[in-house]
Parts: sequence; C-alpha cells; structure tokens
Amino acid sequence: MARQDFAHRVWLFDLDNTLHNATPHIFPHINRSMNDYIERHLGISTAAATRLRQDYWVRYGATLLGLVKHHQVDPEHFLRETHVFAALERMLDFEKPLRQALQRLPGRKILFSNAPRDYAQTVLKLTGLDRYFDAVYTVERVKFQPKPMAAGFRSLLRQEALNPRQCIMVEDSLPNLCTAKKLGMRTVWVSTSSRQPPFVDVKITSVTQLPQRCGRL
Repeated sequence: MARQDFAHRVWLFDLDNTLHNATPHIFPHINRSMNDYIERHLGISTAAATRLRQDYWVRYGATLLGLVKHHQVDPEHFLRETHVFAALERMLDFEKPLRQALQRLPGRKILFSNAPRDYAQTVLKLTGLDRYFDAVYTVERVKFQPKPMAAGFRSLLRQEALNPRQCIMVEDSLPNLCTAKKLGMRTVWVSTSSRQPPFVDVKITSVTQLPQRCGRL
C-alpha cells in the first residue's frame, strides 16, 4: 500500500505494553492495588483476592468487568483507587525513538486503552506522545465496555464515524486483536512471540518498527 493511501487510514493504539513497557513496574503496582481493593471491599483474604483478580481478567478480559458484574463495584471508584502512583514518571519504561516512529506514520492516530482516563493522559504527557494522538478513548469513554468486548470497539467507531475497514489496531493482546479482526480491521501484534495467529496481519516487537513494516498492511 502506498504512503498516500495510509493518509486515509486510522491507527488505533493500545497503551500499556504497546506504547510503553508496563510489565516491570507499573503492572505489578496496579495488581497489588487491585488485590488490596478487592481484599478490603469484599472482605476476603489476600490469596483469594489474587485468585479473583486473575480469574476475572481471564474470563472477561478485565478484572473490572467481573467486579461490576458479580459484586456491584462502582467502576469509577475502583479505577480511581487502583491507579494511584507516587512516582509514575520513574516507573515508565519507554523507548524515546517511538516518538519519531509515530511522527513518521501517515494517517490519524487514536489511543484506545482499557486504562482509566487520568492515568492514560498522564502517561501520554510524561512520554511526550500526547501530541501525536487526535483522540483518546479510555474505558470511561466507551461506557466501561473494555476490550475485547466488541461493544467498546463499536462505541469508538460510532463516536468517530469510522468504518472499521479504515482502521488498523496495534496491540499486545491477542483477544483484543481477534475482536478487531472480526470487525474488519487490520491488525498489528506487538510481541516477541515466534508464532503469528491467522487474525494477525503484521507482527512487530516494537512500535518503532511500524513505519518500515506498514507496507505489509
């Protein structure tokens, strides 16, 4: 596909473990905060809270959905309480060349994350990536219907008046990419895995590779 054709495309980017590496510091902190929240609000042991958090994440794609569905937890309160960071800037693991990669990538760019709004906007600002995104869709903006739920995708598409065939989803999560593909989007998997499922169009190990690899889309 020629570069001018991409000018009419819309890139949907995940945030955590796509635009930065959340695994070393941020995810462990969030997981501890979620465990503490579940333990306090449901009155269960630490071990039971950990099992419940992991079970809901596997079953629903987001711990939040299970807590809302089965325990009537207020989603805004849960997200606010579990995304408090004393020093988020020091916890970020971010490749600075990624800024140039996004700048070189033709077409509109939208952030589409299951994270809460304040956290996502802070990460974008601290990394200097905020200037490259035309819109930010966090879990609040899709009415707490996180990926991989198709309803969240459709909400974004409806609000932006987009045809899914215009869109390219860039993600580290295979279930989320599977939904995107079923809706008609092109898919880019950010992963170090050696495999490539059939619903993945392009696999990269870093978003910095995307300008060179986008021709394959």
